[in-house]
Amino acid sequence: MIALDHHPTGRHFLQIPGPSPVPDRILRAMSLPTIDHRGPEFAALGLKVLAGLRQVFQTRHPVVVYPASGTGAWEAALANTLSPGDAVLMYETGHFASLWKKMAERLGLQPEFLAKAGTDADTGLPLAWRHGVQADMLAERLRRDREHAIKAVCVVHNETSTGVTSDIAAVRRAIDDAGHPALLLVDTISGLASADYRHDEWGVDVTISGSQKGLMLPPGISFNAVSPKALAASRQARLPKSFWAWDEIIEMNRGGYWPYTPNTNLLYGLSESLDMLLGQGLPAVFARHRRWGEGVRAAVRAWGLPIQCADAAVYSPVLTGVVTPAGVDADALRRLIHERFDLSLGTGLGRIKGRMFRIGHLGDCNDLTLMAALSGVEMGLKLSGIALAGSGVQAAMDFFSAHPQPVPLADAA
Repeated sequence: MIALDHHPTGRHFLQIPGPSPVPDRILRAMSLPTIDHRGPEFAALGLKVLAGLRQVFQTRHPVVVYPASGTGAWEAALANTLSPGDAVLMYETGHFASLWKKMAERLGLQPEFLAKAGTDADTGLPLAWRHGVQADMLAERLRRDREHAIKAVCVVHNETSTGVTSDIAAVRRAIDDAGHPALLLVDTISGLASADYRHDEWGVDVTISGSQKGLMLPPGISFNAVSPKALAASRQARLPKSFWAWDEIIEMNRGGYWPYTPNTNLLYGLSESLDMLLGQGLPAVFARHRRWGEGVRAAVRAWGLPIQCADAAVYSPVLTGVVTPAGVDADALRRLIHERFDLSLGTGLGRIKGRMFRIGHLGDCNDLTLMAALSGVEMGLKLSGIALAGSGVQAAMDFFSAHPQPVPLADAA
C-alpha cells in the first residue's frame, strides 16, 4: 500500500483522459483568498465566467453551473426536461453512455438503448464500443415513433471509455429528417474545450460537461448549456428536482450570483482557464488537440497494436484507447508502468476492462509531455513481453518534428 505522503522525485505523469493536469496558472488563481459570495467582487467574477462559458459552449443561451461532478449534470439535464415514465432514446458507445442509461432507469424513465450489433473479429471486442453513434439508426427508430412517445435523444459526444468522438451535427440532422420533436441531450464532459463543439449551431437542447477535462480544473464543477426549447420543456417537466432546478439559478445568474453557496475558489480557476482558452482562440485549441491525437496514434500503429476506435473518421482528439494482445492483462500493464515510471494511464472500463488502456492527450500538455508518456508506455510494453512491430516513440518523434505546433507556444500560456 502506498502511503499518502509518498512523493517520488520529479513530476508525476498524469496521462489519463481526466482529471487532467492542472496548470500552475490555474493553481495560483485558486489560491486567492475566498471572498463573500454575496458581495460585489463575486458578482463581477460570476458574470465573467458565465460570459466566457457561453463562448466555450458556442451558445448565446444560458449555461447553468453546478458545484458537482459531471454525473450531477447528467441528472440535472434529465430532471429538468422529463417526467416520470417518459421514453428516451439512448445510444451505446461505451461505458459512460451505459452509466447514463442506468441513471435514466433509476430516475423512473424508460430508456431504449440502440447499439451497433456484433463483435469485432480481430479483437473480440463489442463493435458498439469501437464506433460512434450511427445517426441512421436513430433516424429509423424515430420515424417508427409516429405518436412521438420518445421525448429525448441522449448521446455522448466524446466517449471517454473508448476514444470515439461522435458526429453530433449528424444526430441533429437525423432527428430533423425524421420530423421528430424529441429534445437532443448531449454529454461532452470529456470533449468540451478539447474537441470542436457547437451547442447552438448543432441544435443541441442540453449540453452536459465538467471542469476536469479540457477546462484543466480539478473535479467539482459541472454544466448544463440550455436551449430555449429545453427551457420551455423544463416548465412542464415533472421529475423531482430542487437543487438541480434551472429556473432559480438562471434568475440569480443575471446578477452574477447563485441560489446556493458556489465553489468560489474553483470559479477563480475557471476564470483563469477561460482566459487561457479564449486568449489562444478555440480554433487553435482544437487544432493542437487534433495534432496530439495524430502523434499518439502514429505511435500506437508503429507498435502494431489496435486502436480502440475502429473508425478513423471519429478518432478522438482527447484520448487514444490501445487494445492489448489477447491474454495480456491491460491493468497489470498499467500497474507495471505506474510502479516503474510514475506514469498513470486510463484503465479499460465496463465491457472492455482488462483488454485496453487509454492515453490522455488533452489540456495542459505539450509534445515533450507526450513523448515522455509514450516512452513510458513503450518500456512497459517491452517489460511485459509484448512483441512490438516497431518503435512508437520514434514514430511520434517523426510526426511531431514533421508537423510543427500550429501556434507559438507562448500564445498558449
